[in-house]
Amino acid sequence: MRLRYLLYTVIICSIVALFIPVVIWSFTYQWFYPDLLPEQWGYRAWEYIFGPAGTQITSGLAQSMIVAAITAILSVCLGTPAGRILGLYDFRLKNILSLVIILPVIVPPLCVAMGLHLWFIRLGLTESIVGVVLIHLTFCLPYAVFVMWGVFANYNPEYEDQARSLGATPFQVFVRISTPMVFNGMVVAGLFAFLLSWSQYLSTLIIGGGQITTLPILLFALINSGDRPVAAAVSLVFITPALLALVFSSRYLGKQHLTGIQ
Repeated sequence: MRLRYLLYTVIICSIVALFIPVVIWSFTYQWFYPDLLPEQWGYRAWEYIFGPAGTQITSGLAQSMIVAAITAILSVCLGTPAGRILGLYDFRLKNILSLVIILPVIVPPLCVAMGLHLWFIRLGLTESIVGVVLIHLTFCLPYAVFVMWGVFANYNPEYEDQARSLGATPFQVFVRISTPMVFNGMVVAGLFAFLLSWSQYLSTLIIGGGQITTLPILLFALINSGDRPVAAAVSLVFITPALLALVFSSRYLGKQHLTGIQ
């Protein structure tokens, strides 16, 4: 037990240590090598974010939240039935189908985004929220499918048969039997999809065409501008929703919660 707590402490301290320089940078005016601490401290970066100039940051945060949330919901809605089919049934071409599903993850993201860019232009999906969500879905859906595949590989469909034998309708079976039994896996699949979509930069830049300015787009621009204090403050804003999503879904993580049986 003590070894476990020690391990947890080391992991938490290691994670916190990574953010200490970013936090310090966000409260500085100047910090030059080899100084251990900044020469001048200040709130200029946070005043920029919460001031009139920070409306662009707020807009980017809102667009990132919308895109990531929609992508996560669609990934779960599409990945759950696909994972059920792959997890419960054996059929011809199953291995080929799984390979097709994972291809967007294997192929470099730049190739996927550039390959789909032409089709999106023809369909009028570029420079729009819909187009950005669809390109994010290309990368996020495989993870959701494989998470749900693992869940349904340990799923017992006999519970559904018993409910139907007792007179339950298909809707009641879905709401009161199937969904509760795989809900933990759905949360984990949604978490993966949300985090992947939240951090997408290249695909958003290509398909969004600069019109959809999510937070990663703004963050990279600030980093390239050389304004490190503002970039550090925006980085902290950027990671906060992701950490909150991870904390919210942490109790659903773990093998014992992904068995498909409660």
